[in-house]
Amino acid sequence: MVRLFLVIGFLLLTATARAAVDGEELFARHCSACHGSNGNGGVGVPLALPSFINSVDDEYLSKTIRIGRPGRIMPGFVELDDAQVTAITAYLRSWATKPAPARDNTVVKGDVKHGQVLFSSHCAQCHGEKGKGGKGTGVTFSRKRDLPIIAPALNNPGFLAAATDSMIRNTVLHGREGTPMNAASKAGLSKKDVNDLVAYVRSFADAYQKPAYQQSGHQQQISQPTEEDAVIVMESPYSLAETVENVKLAITNQNFTLVRTDFLDHGLVTEGKENKNQVVLHFCNFRFLFDALVIDPRVGMFLPCRVTVVESAGKVSVMAINPLRLSKLFNNDELDEACKHMHEIYTAILEDAVL
Repeated sequence: MVRLFLVIGFLLLTATARAAVDGEELFARHCSACHGSNGNGGVGVPLALPSFINSVDDEYLSKTIRIGRPGRIMPGFVELDDAQVTAITAYLRSWATKPAPARDNTVVKGDVKHGQVLFSSHCAQCHGEKGKGGKGTGVTFSRKRDLPIIAPALNNPGFLAAATDSMIRNTVLHGREGTPMNAASKAGLSKKDVNDLVAYVRSFADAYQKPAYQQSGHQQQISQPTEEDAVIVMESPYSLAETVENVKLAITNQNFTLVRTDFLDHGLVTEGKENKNQVVLHFCNFRFLFDALVIDPRVGMFLPCRVTVVESAGKVSVMAINPLRLSKLFNNDELDEACKHMHEIYTAILEDAVL
C-alpha cells in the first residue's frame, strides 16, 4: 500500500512538472516574441513586472490570452484549448511573488462625467484620448516613442471583458511600480475620484454594440477579420526583361529607391543555377519605412518592399504581397492606414508595369 501511494505521488508530481513545462513551451511559442522570453517586455508589455503579475487574477490572464486585444497588436488565441490556456496562465503565475488575488466582480459605482474630466487630466497623456491607448509598441527598440512602456488601451473590448471594476480600481489606487503610472494618492486623487475614474473606464463598454466575444460552453467564439488575398497578381503583355524594366521605372515614379534586383531563389540553390525566369526587385522609401517601424516593428519582417516577376508557360506575371492581408494579421489598427497606402503603391507599380 505504501508503495502504491509513492507511485501515485510520483505520477502526480510528474504530471505537475509536465504541465509547467508545457506552459513554458507554449509561452515560448506563442507569447515570447512580443513579451520577451522572460516576460520582461518587448513589442508587448512586461508580464513579469511584480506590480502587474501580483495584482491580476488568473481569470484576467486566461481571458486576455483567449480574447486578446482587438486592434491592438495582441491577437486572440482561439486555436488554443482550455488546458493550454490554463498551462500558460500557470506559467505566468510562476513569476509572481504573491498568491493570485481572488476574482472580485463587485461593481464600482461612480460619477462618469467627473471621471471623464479626471481621465483627461491624469490618464489621457499615457492611455490616449478616450482610453484608446499609447502610440507605438514595445520597450526595446531604439526609436522615438511616447513612453518607455506603452500604456495599454482601456477602451478595448478585450481589456473590458477581462478586467473587473475592482482590478481597475486597485490599479488606479496603487499604480504600477516600474512604469510611469503613479498611485492615486501621489496624483492627489481621493477614493471617490478613483471610483469616478473606474466608472468612466467601464462606460467605454457602452460604445460596443456587439461584445468582443461570446461565451459558448467552455469555448470563446471570437469575431474574426475578413480575409484578404495574400498576393496581388497581374499579367504582363511584355516579355520578362521588358516587364522588369517597367517595374524599375514604376518604382522610381512612386518615389521609392531600387535597392537591388536578383533572382528569386538566390541563396537557396547553387550559385549560377538560379531560375532566370523568376526575378525579384527590392526597393524602399526610407521615410515610409521609418514611419511604419515606429507604428509596429514587426513590419520589418516584410521589408524592404518587393515585386516579383515570373515567366511560366509563356506568360509573364507581376506580383507582390498584399499589405491589406498583413494589416489583418498584425491586429494593429494604427497600422491599417499605412497598409492601405502601401497597397495603393503596390497596385500602382504593378499597373504601371503592365500597361
